[in-house]
Amino acid sequence: MYAIVEIAGQQFKVAKDQKVFVHRLPGGEGDKVSFDKVLLTGDGDSINLGAPAIDGALVGAKITRHLKGDKVIVFKKKRRKGYRVKNGHRQALTEIVIESIDASGAKKSSKTEAKKAAPKAEDKKESNNSEDLSSMTVAQLKDLAKSKGIEGISSMKKADLIAALQK
Repeated sequence: MYAIVEIAGQQFKVAKDQKVFVHRLPGGEGDKVSFDKVLLTGDGDSINLGAPAIDGALVGAKITRHLKGDKVIVFKKKRRKGYRVKNGHRQALTEIVIESIDASGAKKSSKTEAKKAAPKAEDKKESNNSEDLSSMTVAQLKDLAKSKGIEGISSMKKADLIAALQK
């Protein structure tokens, strides 16, 4: 069984008992950590894909040691200007061992999806109204504000006019 998991901003394909070098993680040597941002799990021919992550899936790992990576030379130069800068960098890393992959992620029920879909429709109506206002010119917005009885529109900018009209 394997999983693709996001650890410290990077994606790794991991399997049980695999050693992985990742960016420095908080915690001491011997501590156990778990990662819940599992993007994909695979077991033979069956693949479970998350959107974007699998709910309930968990990858457990143990920190074995903290170390520094190989030195990388950063050299900057601008020709014919006498500008040369040489710097070195060693990335702080953590070595972890994957102990378990728990893929007990279940898909959300359709009832919760239907409830979430209803507010989005209302948001679209409001955003369409704001898009209509934003596509109008300042003169058209001022005329509309006059018809609604809004005062002090002569000094308002377009964004202020749109905000006043949406109230």
